[in-house]
Amino acid sequence: MQEPLKILVAEDEYLCLMGLKANLEGLGYEVVGEATDGEEAVKLALDKRPDLIIMDINMPSVDGIEAIRRINNKIFIPSIIVSGYHDQELIEKASVEDIFGYLVKPVDANDLSAAIKVAMSRYKEFKRLESELKDTKLSLENRKYIERAKGILMDRKGLKEAEAMKELQQMSRNNNKKMIDLAKEIIKADSLFNV
Repeated sequence: MQEPLKILVAEDEYLCLMGLKANLEGLGYEVVGEATDGEEAVKLALDKRPDLIIMDINMPSVDGIEAIRRINNKIFIPSIIVSGYHDQELIEKASVEDIFGYLVKPVDANDLSAAIKVAMSRYKEFKRLESELKDTKLSLENRKYIERAKGILMDRKGLKEAEAMKELQQMSRNNNKKMIDLAKEIIKADSLFNV
C-alpha cells in the first residue's frame, strides 16, 4: 500500500485552514504541518519536507509566493497557491515561480483532489525532465573527456580518429575500466608529460 501524500497547509484564516485540513484528510492525505504566516510556512516546509505545499497567496509577514520562492531556493517542493479571487497579475506571478496549481476560494474537496493530481503529475514530469537534462549534461561532459583523450592518442601514436577510438575502447576493456575514467587518466598522464 502506498503511503499517503504528506501536505503542508499554510492559511492565515483559521476556518479556511481547518476546512482545507479536513478536506485533505477526508481525501486520504496526511497534513504534516499547519502555518498561519509565510515565515512559519518556510520553517515548517524546511523542517517537515512535505510532498506538497498548499499555501494562501496573502499571508502575514511573508506572502505565499515569496514563501514558496524561499522554500524552493533550499529544497524544491511542489506547491499549489490558494487565492480569494481571480487576479491575472497574481496568476502570472505564480506561474513564474514554478507553482504547480492555482485554486480560488472557496475550495472544496473535488477542487483539491483535481488540483493535487495535476500538481503531482506536473511535478513528476518536471523531475523526469530534470533528470534527463542532468544525464545529457553528464553525457556531454564525458564526451569532451573522451574526445580529448582520443586526440592525445592520435598525437602520441599517430593514429587516425577511428583507430584512436578503437584503441580507447580496447584499453577500457583490457583494464576493466569505464571509458570516461580511462580518458581522465590519459589526460592526467599527458599533462604530466607536458609540464
